[in-house]
Amino acid sequence: MSTMWRDSILLSGLILLYISDINGQSCNGRCGETFEMCSCRAACESLLSCCGDYRESCIQISPYSGTMMGGTVFSILNASFYSSKQEQLTLGFTDGEGQGYCVSPLLFQSGWVPFEVSTDGQTYNRSGEFLSVHPSKMDAAFKVTLVNSTQWQYYGTPNATGTLRMTWNPSLVGAETVNIELWGYNEVNTTTTVATGEEASAPLRAEWTYLYSLDRGVVNSGSFSFTPKPSQKPYSDWEMGSVRVSSSNYSEGARNVQAVWSGAHALAWHLEETFRQDSAGWALDRCLSWDAQEKNLPNFLEEIVDCPCTLAQARADTGRFHTDYGCDIEKGSVCTYHPGAVHCVRAIQASPKFGAGQQCCYDHTGAQVLTGDSIGGSTPDRAHDWGSPPYGSPPRIPGLSHWKYDVLTFYYCCLWSDNCHIYFRHRPSSGCGAYNPPRAGAVLGDPHFVTFDGLSYTFNGKGEYYLVQSPERGLIVQGRTEQVMLENGTLAKATRLSAVAMRENTSDVIEVRQVQQQGHLEVLRNQQVLSFTEQTWMDLHGVFLYSPTTQNVTVMFSSGVGVEVRGREGGAIALTVLLPSDYANLTQGLLGQMNSDPSDDLLTSMDEVVSPDKASPEDIFNFGAGWKTSNETSLFTYDSKHLLDTYYYVKHDPGFVPAFSVVEDPRDPLVLDMLNMLVSCDWLATPRNGEKEGTRYLEGAIVSFSCKSGYGLFGSTERTCLPSGEWSGDETYCLSVKVELFILIPIYRNLLTRNWSMRPITEDFSSSLTNINWPHTTNPQGSLLLLRTGLQCN
Repeated sequence: MSTMWRDSILLSGLILLYISDINGQSCNGRCGETFEMCSCRAACESLLSCCGDYRESCIQISPYSGTMMGGTVFSILNASFYSSKQEQLTLGFTDGEGQGYCVSPLLFQSGWVPFEVSTDGQTYNRSGEFLSVHPSKMDAAFKVTLVNSTQWQYYGTPNATGTLRMTWNPSLVGAETVNIELWGYNEVNTTTTVATGEEASAPLRAEWTYLYSLDRGVVNSGSFSFTPKPSQKPYSDWEMGSVRVSSSNYSEGARNVQAVWSGAHALAWHLEETFRQDSAGWALDRCLSWDAQEKNLPNFLEEIVDCPCTLAQARADTGRFHTDYGCDIEKGSVCTYHPGAVHCVRAIQASPKFGAGQQCCYDHTGAQVLTGDSIGGSTPDRAHDWGSPPYGSPPRIPGLSHWKYDVLTFYYCCLWSDNCHIYFRHRPSSGCGAYNPPRAGAVLGDPHFVTFDGLSYTFNGKGEYYLVQSPERGLIVQGRTEQVMLENGTLAKATRLSAVAMRENTSDVIEVRQVQQQGHLEVLRNQQVLSFTEQTWMDLHGVFLYSPTTQNVTVMFSSGVGVEVRGREGGAIALTVLLPSDYANLTQGLLGQMNSDPSDDLLTSMDEVVSPDKASPEDIFNFGAGWKTSNETSLFTYDSKHLLDTYYYVKHDPGFVPAFSVVEDPRDPLVLDMLNMLVSCDWLATPRNGEKEGTRYLEGAIVSFSCKSGYGLFGSTERTCLPSGEWSGDETYCLSVKVELFILIPIYRNLLTRNWSMRPITEDFSSSLTNINWPHTTNPQGSLLLLRTGLQCN
């Protein structure tokens, strides 16, 4: 745990200790470990094997999550604290019944953050974890709500005035009166002095600063209204930030106190008077300044991934893309920043070098929406909205770095002024030309297996087996099967998938298993049960989790591997594993080798191939049994006597003989659209002084062109996206026939890379061209091309 975290949750008082007397084995500072005689792992409680001080040393808290902005008060559930006479003023406190509480500090990161607790300020030997949540992913019930957010965003622009109102849950503050404060965020350059006495650049520094109070000592009614006034410098230099509501018992601007925050937003309502006098001009100045700065920054566009070609692909590729909470088809497609789109996704992983992000938006037809065609097109991000490890420093701070580099600048160029062309110059939509859909393997029902190469077979073994193993990439996915119980209570001679455990390299171990309630799933992280009652998304070590319902869990590893687990009625688990194309020839296990050759998918653990065409059900059964795990390699949790007796001691039950039968192809229709490799052509621009009809760029798509009155069309009136990924026809121009012309000699196919020889045409000759029937095609080698004066040529 970091020193900041440690210092922030110092508790005064004495804690009652119950130290294990079993050979001196204690969980004090050893949570998560297992000893010879007892355990400090979470599973020890159900196995009755905990060390005596486990519950006192390994802390459980409620609530377990809160915004990374800090201010969440959580109680320590399994320890008793009593006040001492020499209390210290800290951010930990106790009540009259010995219950300990802590206040979460500001954390420029998301995910599970370890902390330690001390009662004397010196010894930190009790530990726990707190889930730090991206501010925009917090439920609205735990935030300050800016009522009529559009009014807040545009305040000070023409026709945007009046009174602003905010609301919050009064119980989250825990005080009779509150202060309403404005805090600002910025990322600034810092300099250091080297040994020579010269200044050198240092990394960017994040500044989260109290600016001023909107009001003090306000009754904590859960609502506050005010009429904003323009701020003065230096406060007006802060252009983005959040509103905080905290107890008036604290001094203004006190850090890490119980509070509730609004989301980050553009502070239009607080900006200087010059903004209100000419908001468009003020914003254009900022837009042009940003334009100049962007030209000197590294080109992050070169390292971000391409978008999926269709909405179906984007929603199915769950290992690499996830719904953008700002434009979600499941929540009514309220796409404020992307009009015309119905759904957007973001690349889950930030780019490796710059921490940049990708965004992909789609319209109601499922086609991509591109900035070249619409202001609602998707835009990549210099700073990934969800941040990226190691967090803590710009531009990798969740949410806030993204607002600084990508959102506030959108306000400058697009929302507060009409200069989106400048913004899109640096944030153009990515096409899908280089997108490769993942390959899917599945386990369904009885259980039926579909390999990554499409081979279908049935394996009814009872035990724990390798579904996917890739030693070169460090990926392991294991499955546990159990015997099927029929409605009459008898056991069938068949099995079903009941649990899955997985890890990639040094990531957390994730296990998803069926629980007694039909169709419900339980998720474990490193053998400890996770609760999704407060949050549906969790950032973990090397892996992300998403569980919107108790029947669905999505696991996303840092390599782009995705694992979809679904609970089914009847107790079976349906599993889909999605592998990026760079896993080709690197997999083995029950889901086969991913090499586009289904004939070698039944590769045994002894490196022998069983021919699918000649294999009997018994041969396939023996093939599957060979992929059993061992106690040394198992990733599963054994936290009950039943699991110990059934699976810990026996990885494959040789006494269970299934009823062998032939079944139908169990192919999962969910992944069919995603598995199709789509051909995409480059984006086509609308010709100057012309119009374009069609915004689809996949194979077979047709784009048509026409020219405005007074202009002739030169080139192709219609172009088709070919299977090769190229467009048919020639580039289209709309040329004036009533202005001075040049004869350009010669003309080459690549006009942009050739020098042109130009000779002016006389006015008489030019006027005689008015009635010419302009050609719609060109000879790319040596023809005469007539272009209007003013075309920029080299």
